[in-house]
Amino acid sequence: MLVDSLNWRIQNEIDTILEKPIIPVDLYRSIRDTQLVGLSGYSKEGIPVFAVGVGLSTYDKASVNYYVQSHIQINEYRDRYILPSVTKKYGRPITTCIKVLDMTGLKLSALNQMKIVTAISTVDDLNYPEKTETYYIVNAPYIFSACWKVVKPLLQERTRKKVHVLRGCGKDELLEIMDYSSLPHFCRREGSGASKHSSTDPDDCFSLDHPFHKELYSVIQEQALNLELIKQGSLHVKIPEQDPEDAKIVEVIEAEFHKLGVENKSANGVDKN
Repeated sequence: MLVDSLNWRIQNEIDTILEKPIIPVDLYRSIRDTQLVGLSGYSKEGIPVFAVGVGLSTYDKASVNYYVQSHIQINEYRDRYILPSVTKKYGRPITTCIKVLDMTGLKLSALNQMKIVTAISTVDDLNYPEKTETYYIVNAPYIFSACWKVVKPLLQERTRKKVHVLRGCGKDELLEIMDYSSLPHFCRREGSGASKHSSTDPDDCFSLDHPFHKELYSVIQEQALNLELIKQGSLHVKIPEQDPEDAKIVEVIEAEFHKLGVENKSANGVDKN
């Protein structure tokens, strides 16, 4: 696995991916508005807290290659800049992060995004393994609960132990491990509209205007100056072949989505999402 990962890095020039900005900036902004991920802060132990808007990410403003490139750049920035920085600050190795997954807005139409989500997940599983210490699921709708029941038994025990499904927005439970300032914006209050993404909200860590994304894009632009020419266009990163066990889980999720779709259609037009 290590040899395969090293070969993948060499073949796809991953070591220089932070020298290749996504341009123009309007395109990158569109990606940030549709691939919702950001650094909201740190746990009380100094572990980076990444927020992911699973339900509201649409992945519909650029090609798959751009979204994969953006995801890998965030991974590389985390591993080369963020983790070494907190390791130095706390005087001990910090090599993992915490992810808070917001399921707000998750619908059956998410099935259309399975290809890109699977591609990103496969890249992480095979080339950035064991980088996430804990996954916290918040704002889980009916469709997630239904899928989780059938998927959970298929996961390896070590993976199941990492996943914690919290009540509502998870605010009370998350405040036990992080300060309020590090809570993702969608965990700060209950009620409708609490999870909506706003590119103008200074606390919205998904926005390109958030300090995390400003710093990341600034680093990429600065490193790009070392190159003679910045070419516009996505970076074609080869997606590794998916593990058979993971492929089986994806099939189960797709089957469950289809099942729920049939149930919804037969329920006199009533949508359970």
